[in-house]
This record gives sequence, structure tokens and C-alpha cells, in this order.
Amino acid sequence: MILTHNSNQPHSRKAWMVLRSGTPRAICFAILWWIITKGDISSWVIGIPVVLTATVASLVLIPIIRFRLSVTGTFRFFCFFLLQSFIGGLDVARRAIHPRLSLEPFLFNYSFCLPTGLSRVVMVNTISLLPGTLSAELYEDSVTVHVLDETKNLKLKLEILEEHVAYLFRQKLLQSEDSKEC
Repeated sequence: MILTHNSNQPHSRKAWMVLRSGTPRAICFAILWWIITKGDISSWVIGIPVVLTATVASLVLIPIIRFRLSVTGTFRFFCFFLLQSFIGGLDVARRAIHPRLSLEPFLFNYSFCLPTGLSRVVMVNTISLLPGTLSAELYEDSVTVHVLDETKNLKLKLEILEEHVAYLFRQKLLQSEDSKEC
């Protein structure tokens, strides 16, 4: 009997996907180990098993997700995020200099137009990093956002963020149940 490699076999494909997903994770964990240990070469006696264990644990806890990122979408998202971070910094500085500026905190419920999955996770996490906002509660098809200032046009900002995330993941926006606008 001659054994040949057949890439059509399901276990071959799964092994390839695990290798393809596990390698970047292992590299990230190795870099983190290197940073934590300040590059001490003798620490790799413990570091290699730790990196391998962390990689296996991440593959078990965070399943392999197949997605494709858009290169231009990644660039656009990065630029959008940097601009919003800069604007947020200016807003914080303005509020520090003028402490009498009024805050009008409120909760806003936003219905997703993104399909279920990683893109929604990225959006919810990004909301919390934008100026004056915090993802307060996540539901199946919406997120409640805590905002510092009600006068800002939050719905428009979230729609723009959602478009950037959709473009990043090469996805089309779905139609929301609350509004027929997506």
C-alpha cells in the first residue's frame, strides 16, 4: 500500500487551517513573552511551553474563523480610527480646560446592520474606544451605547463606523428591523 498526500481529505484541510490560524497566534504570544521577559534568552526554557499552551488554548477558546480583510478597508478603518482618537483627545482637553462644559449623558440603542459574527465584535469594541462613548450592553441585534454628550450626532457616527467595519471585512450591510435604512 502506498500512502499519498491528498489535499481533498477533510483532516488535511483542517490541519492546514489550524496551522494557518495557529502560526500568527503563536508569533503574537512569542512576541508578548519576549516583551514581558525583556528579551531574556534563558526565559525561553519556560517561554516555549507557555507560548505553545497559550496557542492551543486560544485555538480551543477562540475557534478558527474564516474571514478576509480588505487591504483598502483596513487602511480606511485605521485612518478613521486615528482621526476619531485625535478628535476625542481634543474633546477631553477642551473639557479639562473648561470644566463648566455641560455633560448630558444618555443611553442610546443602536440596531446592527452588520451580519452576526466577528465584524459586530470589532464594531462593539471600537465603539468603546471612540470619543465619549462606551458599549454598555450587547444584545443579539443591537448594542446600548453610553454617551457623554447627547448633542452629538451619535446615530450618524455609528452608521459611519459600521460602514467602515463592513468595508474592512468585505461585507454588505443587512437591513435593520428598527429602520429600513441599511
